[in-house]
Amino acid sequence: MNPNLAAELGQELLKRQLFIAAAESLTCGNIQAIIGSVSGSSNYFAGGVTAYRIEDKARLLKVDEPHARSVNAVSERVAVEMARGVCELFDCDIGIGTTGYAEPAPAQGVAQPFAHYAVWSRGKLKKEGVIAAAVVEGGGASRNAMQRLVAEHALAGLLDYLRG
Repeated sequence: MNPNLAAELGQELLKRQLFIAAAESLTCGNIQAIIGSVSGSSNYFAGGVTAYRIEDKARLLKVDEPHARSVNAVSERVAVEMARGVCELFDCDIGIGTTGYAEPAPAQGVAQPFAHYAVWSRGKLKKEGVIAAAVVEGGGASRNAMQRLVAEHALAGLLDYLRG
């Protein structure tokens, strides 16, 4: 991954006068920590929410609770709803949502970690809606490595979009 990711993303957000917020489950605050690691990030970082429980995702981020329950809160749709919800919650331009499994979950039939991320734009970037989304496969990554990997992929996906 790009060691200057946070600084480069911050420069792009500042240049466009955009504010970003993060809704994290699997990444457990890693996106917020990466963005906030740059001096002056308060000029483009609105804040974030870390929500593991489905009812909190529904209440805070307006995630569709019946759908979330049917997929154990792990789907592209949940990531999109989290990203859109955090944009609305913080009244900002861009939201990032992450959800997935940071480690194997045999009870759910998950042999290897994987995650969904989505980036939502409220329209200041020519488009309202999803501007980046992907599944990140973790292979044999540890829990902490997977959390960091997904956070970096999500932020890199946004940076790639901003650079066009």
